[in-house]
Amino acid sequence: MSNSLHEYIEVIEAGYEFLLAYAAQGRETDDDNADVRTTLAGMSEAAAGIATILATDENDFSTVIVDDARKSIAAISLVMAQDKISSELVDNLNASIHLRALLTDLFLFGETIR
Repeated sequence: MSNSLHEYIEVIEAGYEFLLAYAAQGRETDDDNADVRTTLAGMSEAAAGIATILATDENDFSTVIVDDARKSIAAISLVMAQDKISSELVDNLNASIHLRALLTDLFLFGETIR
């Protein structure tokens, strides 16, 4: 697989770690932390990149990843559309089956392409 796929996977994994820390901070708003929006935007772009790369892959599991990537993009977009991004909102995103599915898909897939 391409280097860009590995880079996209790293963005998703690092972004999720950042979101876990953000969720634990008890913030009511993201007014003093633009990093959360930057991280979410990067994750969305990485998920879109993964979906684009794997859309033509003939591996059946690639279809699963593409579907989960698209669902994750929708969940991230919903959060980013809010005026304020609280820790609770990010915690709910972290708990979202869609984002968690993509993350675990990528853990599994990443092991197979090393």
